[in-house]
Amino acid sequence: MEIELIWENPETKKNHQQKFALPLAIGREATRIPDQYQGQPLSKAVFSSTQVSGYHALIYLDDGQLKIRDFSTNGTKINGQLIHQSSKSNAPDPSIALINQGDVIEIRPYKIRTNLISSLPETQVPFPQSLTVPISNSELSTTRIPDSFVSDIYFNPETDILEPVSVSTQIESFPPPQFLEPRQVNVQDLHATGVAVKEDWDYVAVGGGFGSFAWVDHLRIFGVKADQIAVIGLGKKPYERYQYLCNNSQIPTHERLRSGSDSCPDNIWGWPGYAWREAWSDFLALKWGRSIKRLWQVFAEPVFANTYTPKSGRVFASVDREADRIGWWKMLKYGRIRGIRQTDDGRYAIAYSIPNQKARQHCYIVGRYVHISTGYPAVRFLQDLQDYRTATKDFDSVINAYEPHDQIYEKLEREGGTVIVRGKGIVASRIMQRLYEARNRNTKKNISIIHLSRSPVAKGSKFDVARRKVENHWEFQPYNWPKGTWGGDMRQMLESASSEKRRELLNAWDGTTTADRSDWRRIIQQGLDEGWYVLYFGEIKKVEQHSNGKPLAFFEANTLTKLQSNKEMLQIKADFIIDCTGLESKPKANPLLSDLLTHYDLPLNSMGRIQVENDFEIRDLRNGKGKVYAAGIITLGGPYAPVDTFLGLQYAAQKSVDALVKAKAPKLYYLNTYTSFKQWCRWVFNKEP
Repeated sequence: MEIELIWENPETKKNHQQKFALPLAIGREATRIPDQYQGQPLSKAVFSSTQVSGYHALIYLDDGQLKIRDFSTNGTKINGQLIHQSSKSNAPDPSIALINQGDVIEIRPYKIRTNLISSLPETQVPFPQSLTVPISNSELSTTRIPDSFVSDIYFNPETDILEPVSVSTQIESFPPPQFLEPRQVNVQDLHATGVAVKEDWDYVAVGGGFGSFAWVDHLRIFGVKADQIAVIGLGKKPYERYQYLCNNSQIPTHERLRSGSDSCPDNIWGWPGYAWREAWSDFLALKWGRSIKRLWQVFAEPVFANTYTPKSGRVFASVDREADRIGWWKMLKYGRIRGIRQTDDGRYAIAYSIPNQKARQHCYIVGRYVHISTGYPAVRFLQDLQDYRTATKDFDSVINAYEPHDQIYEKLEREGGTVIVRGKGIVASRIMQRLYEARNRNTKKNISIIHLSRSPVAKGSKFDVARRKVENHWEFQPYNWPKGTWGGDMRQMLESASSEKRRELLNAWDGTTTADRSDWRRIIQQGLDEGWYVLYFGEIKKVEQHSNGKPLAFFEANTLTKLQSNKEMLQIKADFIIDCTGLESKPKANPLLSDLLTHYDLPLNSMGRIQVENDFEIRDLRNGKGKVYAAGIITLGGPYAPVDTFLGLQYAAQKSVDALVKAKAPKLYYLNTYTSFKQWCRWVFNKEP
């Protein structure tokens, strides 16, 4: 059985939800809590308040009944009734009480509501699990909407675009059982199948996106020739999926990304960064004021100026230049990856198919060093919205921000309407800007925005002495992770920490934030002042289709809503609903990774992602001298926090290539001061490595 705890942070007033396997211990110090209870692994929920005892309480099953036992100094209340050794209750043991669905456990200063779940989902993080809940530190990843309320929209495995409905695919016989079933396959047996087997490459990058590009770029600069590297993926360019998601979420080429000047996927040295390049370009165009502004941003950010961010088009153009320089197009093998298996000679065989062909082609590529960076496998979509689309087949009015939806803004510009926006991250900010632009183009200015959020944000999340800025219930941070996690003390802290400690640190640093941009803040304030932007706090219970064919949301306002004094069900009529709840990152949502995890019994880390070493090797896949490395969001919970950023992908690539040099992989050499400068000069003059 599983139990879900739901509580409110007493300082920030944010609501949190987290699932645990039973038995579950609650306390202030993980070291004071035993690892087992009656021979069973013990889950731990650590609440960092001095009012919570070191080992406060235990929730467990006893003869089919769920019970809680108090071990604390101050006692525990169940629905207002105290349980404690000193309690005057007539029960046989006054420190034990039964727990039923929806009961409220009060452990000062927390009031925790319980939700009982009969079984664990297949993709649940292995238990026992531990969660630390600080009373005054930063908010945890539990601020995100729990999986039970989230559906997914997957990328079509043939086209790599989002499909709003399940993709019906023909059952194929490739790869065959002789590839899929053994732990190790024989290369000669693969040749015997009649399918092409290519053994020309030592290094194979699986994914074909930014993560693969960063790894291959490092390999080339560190000495490997292009004819020794193969890249497998569906994208004709390394940024194809990324650009697709950017365009859908209203970040066209002239708009700016949430990335720093020195996060340069085309330049492993990071200098000159994008700000310097843009300043130089403006200087040559005699736009000296703009040129000085860019340099000032880099010098004064984030205290005296908005943090500099590059335009997406500039990033894509720079990647094209570097791809040409390193011979990316020669290395790229366009295809859908179907499976990865160890070979019995210390290498790896990758099965892939070339889609969209009248006569489908299949192939095996065999290599000794493999890099896996598959990105996000799906887009998160709230379950109530998915239920609405399933029931109504209305894929135009209710959408995810990452789906193509330009038609919404075009219709709003012509006719006006009411839009419900859900989510308060970076994508929601950009959607708000695009709605504001649509409102300005609408002659009647009859566009209204209703922004739904589960709870207000009274104070920003805190870690140590630092606290995030909050304005109008938006929480600000220049990037998705604190800058100190990129290369400072926080990076070192995470790298040296244990798996559980990493979880605690990542939860403390994580949170839903957006960039502190003056134009975005001005839009929100203007909307509040003029009344066309309204914040509601609470929870949507269901979405139905109104008689006019538009969505009708049934919204339960919570007690913190300034519009309602008590919980009340509101009916909100809208023309459109835009969900900005983010991307799905669990490895098991990706068929390729799910197969690897199952076939080789690979462990997951404390964040439910693939366990990697500090050099990003998946150690459990080591095969003689053969090694497999990973990068990107599938490694979250490992030695680095911002793993899905440009700089994070480059960092993982550098660590893995350094490890390969140390392992004396062929044609790889350390970069010393001289060779690094020489390679940088070749980059400057656009010469092949």
